[in-house]
Amino acid sequence: MDSKDYIGKLCEGLREYSALDPALYQKYQVNRGLRKADGTGVVAGITKVCNVHGYMLNEGELEPIPGELIYRGYQITDLVHAVEKERRFGYEETAYLLLFGKLPTVEELAEFRELISEYRELPDGFVIDMIAKAPSNNIMNKMARSVLALYSYDDDCEDKSIENEVRVAISMIARLPVIMSAAYQVKRQHFDGESLVMHPLRPEETNAQTILSLLRLDRQYTEDEALLLDTCMMLHAEHGGGNNSAFACRVLTSSGTDPYAAYSAAIGALKGFRHGGANIKVMEQLDLFKREIKNPDNEGEVADLIRKILRKEAGDGAGLIYGMGHAVYTLSDPRAVLLKAKGFALAKGKEIEADFRLLDTIERLTPELVAEKSPAAASKSICANVDLYSGLVYRMLRIPPELLTPMFAVSRIAGWSAHRIEEVLTGGRIIRPAYKSIARTVPYVPLAERK
Repeated sequence: MDSKDYIGKLCEGLREYSALDPALYQKYQVNRGLRKADGTGVVAGITKVCNVHGYMLNEGELEPIPGELIYRGYQITDLVHAVEKERRFGYEETAYLLLFGKLPTVEELAEFRELISEYRELPDGFVIDMIAKAPSNNIMNKMARSVLALYSYDDDCEDKSIENEVRVAISMIARLPVIMSAAYQVKRQHFDGESLVMHPLRPEETNAQTILSLLRLDRQYTEDEALLLDTCMMLHAEHGGGNNSAFACRVLTSSGTDPYAAYSAAIGALKGFRHGGANIKVMEQLDLFKREIKNPDNEGEVADLIRKILRKEAGDGAGLIYGMGHAVYTLSDPRAVLLKAKGFALAKGKEIEADFRLLDTIERLTPELVAEKSPAAASKSICANVDLYSGLVYRMLRIPPELLTPMFAVSRIAGWSAHRIEEVLTGGRIIRPAYKSIARTVPYVPLAERK
């Protein structure tokens, strides 16, 4: 028997056997997805790293408010506006804040950046042995494998001290952009038939500058481009302990495993289309609008296509407007607000400005059209999330589409590191939620009597 046919036969009836009546979740008071009936998350821990605030409870009911993203007590809007005002790079400062709980002094920031630069170089032979010899068409998988492989190159990989945890965290912040860039160049050569180009590192560059420098064949970029990418990285650096990848990192950390295993798991979680892969879906949907609509400035045409997508008559059949809606934010996502403003500013007068205007139209029309389709949704506030604009910003910066989710990872490693270290210092117990079993006990049937 052909193996594919045999596996197909093995899977016959599997869906039916595995099916669970949704009513059972209510019967046994199970918060599916660790989310309550009102959409709020089940509290699974305490953290000082980050707060994501999108609503208030008013006499037991959710009251929408403008979204807030708070790193170690500091509003992300304040952090971004501060570095923007001084036209300087802020991602490394943000990483320092997340890791150590305070903003660095001028001297501390300079030393931290120098340390990141020192750790950026990958071990001898790593690119050839761990990346080039096993090309991957998906950069996220290659990044996860590469992070896990770094364990073998670390003489202190099982050192449980907090000093070693910080060392590994800083090395991950430094190396993940290099791993991403190398994996992309190998993918480009192996799968796309392009020339393999590997640039040497420039110690004086920040993480954002390093990414543009390694990805572009001519290594040329403007200061405005690098600063915009840096802002993207600041906005993606952290989003609370409850998001899927940060929670995955904390779950593995609670078991006592090494940091490389925990960070690799976080990358694997972020890859999922329900988490970090959403900005790719936004770009695919934007291209659909550009193909199907004759005049993008005609709001009636845009609205008609949105209705078709919501009715599952167009798009990928999911009935979703990607980039709209969030589990926590209600009136606004501060990341989307900041990224939209900066993206529009850099796009002004360029051809891509029309795409930003189209996304703005989609953002304005979608809440009303969702409410029009579903009366139940009319009572909920729907806002644009960061994914609505991040993909287009990356396209404007000539970041390849294969790197949209990997860019998320090279930014979020700062937050994952902060959560892992906090879990190491304060957790103390393995994270082990309960599952209610509804399987019935059945009598054993001897092998010869089975049908």
